[in-house]
Amino acid sequence: MTVVDIPPPLPVRDRTALHERAPGALSPMLTRLAEERATGVLVREHGTLHLAEGRVVHAESPLAPGLDVLLTARGTLDAAAWPWTDDIPAATHRLLVAGLLPRGALELCRLGALYDAGYFALAPSSTPGRFRYGTTAAAGPPGAVRPLRAVPVTALERETLRRRELLHRIWPDPSADGAPLIRADSVAPPPVTPRQRAVLDRVDGVRTAPQIARELGRPAFHTLVDVRRLAAAGLLVPRNTVPPPPPLPPVTDPDIALLKRLRDALEAL
Repeated sequence: MTVVDIPPPLPVRDRTALHERAPGALSPMLTRLAEERATGVLVREHGTLHLAEGRVVHAESPLAPGLDVLLTARGTLDAAAWPWTDDIPAATHRLLVAGLLPRGALELCRLGALYDAGYFALAPSSTPGRFRYGTTAAAGPPGAVRPLRAVPVTALERETLRRRELLHRIWPDPSADGAPLIRADSVAPPPVTPRQRAVLDRVDGVRTAPQIARELGRPAFHTLVDVRRLAAAGLLVPRNTVPPPPPLPPVTDPDIALLKRLRDALEAL
């Protein structure tokens, strides 16, 4: 009797699982890196995500204030005590080692900054992302101090989608999010909250919402919420950066003038 070895079946892509996760996936590359438990830096058009074993440990964006601004602008940390460096993760580790802030307070501020920058980093882009494999300083150097918590990719994407939906419910037009803002003429302006008043006072036709957020030392997304509400109330609009077209020259062609007289005469019959 001859024994025939039957080869194992070839792996088949689980289309059900793919269909279930596709609607919430903002970046297929990021989803793949999370599944690979990759470590490195994902550079996108509007921000950067640092991954350690497939989880987000740091995020930064030019549109969102960094942890240094959020901690020092409102007096949570004395500006002189911040270890001034462009390496925010290294500075955070130094604060942990020095004990200048309670671990819980630093963790809360850091997560807020991560979700804030991650919102912009995951915004729709016109260029593909690039990933650099390797170690990331954002994971923290080895030592006695326990590193700060990493965020699952699914949690960051879920929170980003929630924030997009919130802004859409407040005011569906996103044109005020990144454009210079000007005040709108309002006959009877509605009352505003102190937070919104601070934003409105800085609207000058030059500043954008991210720039106002940086000046106030607030998360950029929170400022977008105030800007959308002010836009919905008719108190501000984005400045039109496209100059209006020049006026058309007056018509002096005698043939056109004759045709207009003929038209007027026919209409008078």
